[in-house]
Amino acid sequence: MPELSCFYSLSSPWAYLGGARLQDIVRRHRARLVLKPFDFQAVVPRTGGVPIRTRPQPRRDYHAVELARWRDYLGLPLNVAPRHYPRENPPEGWNKPAGYMVIAAQQAGLDAFRLSHAILRALWAEERDIADPGVRQAIADENGLPGAALLAAEGSDRVQAEYRENGREAERLGVFGSPTMVLDGELFWGQDRLGFVDRALARRALGRLGSAAPKA
Repeated sequence: MPELSCFYSLSSPWAYLGGARLQDIVRRHRARLVLKPFDFQAVVPRTGGVPIRTRPQPRRDYHAVELARWRDYLGLPLNVAPRHYPRENPPEGWNKPAGYMVIAAQQAGLDAFRLSHAILRALWAEERDIADPGVRQAIADENGLPGAALLAAEGSDRVQAEYRENGREAERLGVFGSPTMVLDGELFWGQDRLGFVDRALARRALGRLGSAAPKA
């Protein structure tokens, strides 16, 4: 089974917009999706990324235009300027606990993707504050997951260690944007590159079939 890693932030609108297509690709190719939330704000300035809050205003304006374009193209609900996405002077690490919860779900063998997409949808389409522990617990409960247990696990040594390792791995690989998919060491940055991920998995499957074919 091929393994596809996804490095991203739990505040990324692009991870939200690409979620359904990523899940479809993974299912069709019977790949194992490994979610790797990481500290985007700490890592990407060292790898060449430019967090939106540090971009010049013309780039920030264009970011909003692109969000609206993709929202309309994909037919997904999305607020271009959601109420609980801090655009100026965000609290330190405000989006980290949501990543911790997703890691906790994945470590427990639960449907971490379902939780992840629900958290992103809550932020970008439902005007909910994912920095609020009660909101995160409610989101997990609404999706058939043990919210209280996952909330309690957010601060565990095991979850915290994995979050830190995700950041170190992202930096080693040169990840500079969210989401970034990684297959066999090859990076695919952005939800608009999911078509390339699809084709790469298809080529990988063909290669396996070819190597398994009997020799004449």
